[in-house]
Amino acid sequence: MAGIYVFSDKLDIAAEIISFAKQTGKEVFALTFTEEAAAELAQHGSNKVYLLKGVSPIVENYSKSIAEFITKEGAELFVVGATARGRDIAARVAGYLDCGMVSDVSSLSYTDGILVCERMLYGGAVVQSEVLTGLSVVTVPAGKFEVCEGKSEIVTVNLEADTRVSLVARTPIIKGGVELNGADKIVCVGLGLDKEEDLQMARELATVLDAELGCSRGIAEERQWLPVEQYIGISGAVIQPQLYLSMGVSGQIQHMFGIRDSKIIVAIDSNEKAPIFRSADYGIVGDMYEIIPLLTETLRNM
Repeated sequence: MAGIYVFSDKLDIAAEIISFAKQTGKEVFALTFTEEAAAELAQHGSNKVYLLKGVSPIVENYSKSIAEFITKEGAELFVVGATARGRDIAARVAGYLDCGMVSDVSSLSYTDGILVCERMLYGGAVVQSEVLTGLSVVTVPAGKFEVCEGKSEIVTVNLEADTRVSLVARTPIIKGGVELNGADKIVCVGLGLDKEEDLQMARELATVLDAELGCSRGIAEERQWLPVEQYIGISGAVIQPQLYLSMGVSGQIQHMFGIRDSKIIVAIDSNEKAPIFRSADYGIVGDMYEIIPLLTETLRNM
């Protein structure tokens, strides 16, 4: 059936994309590979949820079959969550379809068969506009759309897998950091911090604010004071909190890409010419070793 087809291995992103697709007025069909995921996606108002089944446990092995399936169904657009797996599947499907693809868009609209997208380049310094017609593939990061609700029919579809790649073993990734993508408030430390022990000052402020602790790339990769999962930037976490508060973060373009969707940005730095002040809603020029303890104590006593 003609319409917009949706896939993401992250269900929160899939739910957001379903909401976008419904806003276009087109019929919406979600794809997933587990019964649990199908039951969850059936609460978000797509016309149908297709539960895809086959002999392989590797989702990527179904890329060719997905391309053939959505072509047979008359798909007008295939929208995929911009996760590591989603990007892989989207590229494969676009290759099998021999169609246009736009990755990691910052905005998109779909009207009368025309897909209009914007995506950031060079760490957000350049905005590129893309216009595609006909069946196309696009990947969308989290946090772009509000989730809607509604009941959907679940339909099971058997697909043929490409079994040339097999799964030998699984080893879970042991993560030492926190999940920043869904955090409502974030305190972020940068290279303006003198000693590792000074992280305690940031932790105390984060506790008072009920916030998560993040950092710049230098803190995680150069000094190794915090796990890499807590580093924010173009190749790290891209966040959308209600409040982002930085301590000693200069605000280089790669970092600003990761915080650009924050609702309120508060910057504290001793350098009045730090680039972060150009994007901050509120800025304090001064010694954070004086300001942060005072701010923490004031908030604690409120």
